[in-house]
Amino acid sequence: MRLAFLAATALTVMALGTAPASASDGWEPAPTPPYDLPAGARCDVPVHTEPVVDEVVQRVLARRADGSPSRIAYRGDLVVRVTNTDTGAFHDADVSGSAIVDHHADGSQKWHVIGPVLAGVGENAGNLARGLYVLDGVYTMDISATGYKSVHLVHGSADDLCSRIG
Repeated sequence: MRLAFLAATALTVMALGTAPASASDGWEPAPTPPYDLPAGARCDVPVHTEPVVDEVVQRVLARRADGSPSRIAYRGDLVVRVTNTDTGAFHDADVSGSAIVDHHADGSQKWHVIGPVLAGVGENAGNLARGLYVLDGVYTMDISATGYKSVHLVHGSADDLCSRIG
């Protein structure tokens, strides 16, 4: 059943396509902000992330009765530079995956993903060790209302960028 659901999700995400978006078809920019993390938050070193390519767009697929989005699709090219701010070492991560994200009323989320996405996991805050990962493949990610992340890879990999920027 889980595999059938993910296959259906994969087909839906692929159907979203990669064609350029326009406001007239419901797609709108979804810019990725830069951010800083102190040493120990995700990596043993302080980290700065900043998009160097950001063509991500989003489209609201469903809304609640109050008008708030309950399901949003994301697609588009995204390359994020992840930098060790102590040494200047960096890695440019291609995280141009496509996702459908269900936003629940309690603040939790369920991500249905194909391709690479950047995900940070804090200490004891997920089923992956603390780190900053490129998750790639076909998978789901449950994010609880408290921020706990459970990644369920059907087929894919988790590349911890902390080791790349040391």
